[in-house]
Amino acid sequence: MAKSKNYYIRKSHRYLGIVLGIQFLFWTLGGLYFSWNNIDEVHGDHLRKEKKFIPGTVKLVSPQLALDSLQASTKVDSIHSIQLIDILGVPTYQIRYFTGGNAADAAQEAGAHSMGQSNVKVQLANAASGKLLAPLGKEVAVEIAKSNVIAPAAIERVEYLTEVGSHHEYRERPLPAWAITFSDPNSTVYISAEHGTFQAIRHNQWRMFDFLWMLHTMDFEGRDNFGNILLRAFSLFGVFTVLSGFFLYYVSSPSVRKVRKKLSN
Repeated sequence: MAKSKNYYIRKSHRYLGIVLGIQFLFWTLGGLYFSWNNIDEVHGDHLRKEKKFIPGTVKLVSPQLALDSLQASTKVDSIHSIQLIDILGVPTYQIRYFTGGNAADAAQEAGAHSMGQSNVKVQLANAASGKLLAPLGKEVAVEIAKSNVIAPAAIERVEYLTEVGSHHEYRERPLPAWAITFSDPNSTVYISAEHGTFQAIRHNQWRMFDFLWMLHTMDFEGRDNFGNILLRAFSLFGVFTVLSGFFLYYVSSPSVRKVRKKLSN
């Protein structure tokens, strides 16, 4: 006996419903978690001390002094930016620059930098003397972490990161970096060795958010690609499942059959 098209639609609807139902559950759980959590707390803002700014009375030398010292030992093709930052109370120039290549290459690298994939070089210099500084060592990085976190507990461990995987919680941020883990609250502070700055704080609330965000976007590599094939496929399957459900209601509803019978008569 030949199967009707309604049979095949019903069967497709059932199996698509099972597969999509699992993903819909993940989307719903993620949506609940996102809406019930304060995004500032997810970012760890409640674990950080209030940011201190450099006093207006500070005595600074011209960044040109630091640039002259840098150019004496390194070929500086173009300047990306010069920023004044504070490192444990010491005003510091953060010089970001390109070496070699032409202006087009520099522009291309600058664009890549915005995506965390840049070859931009970084040099720190004491803004009061112009003296070039080495990348941050372990002791300085630990002090920066302590100075940024509210009432830090005993340090559990300190790691020096030169590379991280695509699923690491410090992904797409400048390397090398120091990872300082505190025992309570269970959080890790990341300090960029070359940039000399506090980069991020990661704790359990953020980690759960990140995991659910991965399930939400279905981007199991970088988390933020909303145009990935898997998400597109599930979106199309979802539309087909909803439409097939409407069709099954239309062909199986007693009320619809009565209306159709009246119209045919």
